[in-house]
Amino acid sequence: MTAFWNERYTREDYLFGVAPNAFLARQAPRLTAGGRALAIADGEGRNGIWLAEQGLSVHAVDASSVAQDKARRLAAERGVSLELELVDLADWTWPEAAYDVIAGIFIQFLGPEPRAKMFEGIRRALKPGGLLLLEGYGPKQLEYRTGGPGQRDNLYTEELLRDAFADLEIVELVSYDAEIAEGAAHNGLSALVDLVARKPA
Repeated sequence: MTAFWNERYTREDYLFGVAPNAFLARQAPRLTAGGRALAIADGEGRNGIWLAEQGLSVHAVDASSVAQDKARRLAAERGVSLELELVDLADWTWPEAAYDVIAGIFIQFLGPEPRAKMFEGIRRALKPGGLLLLEGYGPKQLEYRTGGPGQRDNLYTEELLRDAFADLEIVELVSYDAEIAEGAAHNGLSALVDLVARKPA
């Protein structure tokens, strides 16, 4: 898996662009400067860097050293810093109550069993009162083919996310179609599922 992602990121431009994900950017009013954020599978850094620009201390994890080298350069260009860590999310030990914000944007490379472990880790790693921001593709994405996994089991539904995060307060959970333009890899009409949830204080 690491070799696959290193190969995908070995290119001059940024595979998913350098602007933050649109759903994430819409959450700016919910963020409080000074908190600690985790950017899951942050790749070349566009979302982690944006979180840092909002005044958060950002821990960005990813499996690709090539992507993290690009993230380091982009962060320097933008005048922010990230704590970058090479991580295999399938066997990472998630810290306990460590983050005020956890952002997972299109992290759909894991099948149902490892995904369930990852979601459990997310719940554990959020501080009480912490905010989860999650966006992924829904089943109709298999028709659109404008990005994301080709495996139906890796896609999100509202029901799946509601069940997975039943112990969190669901602030927003919505499915919709939208045009997105995120570099070469995510481009065109897309079937999206957004979750904003908060861990009870």
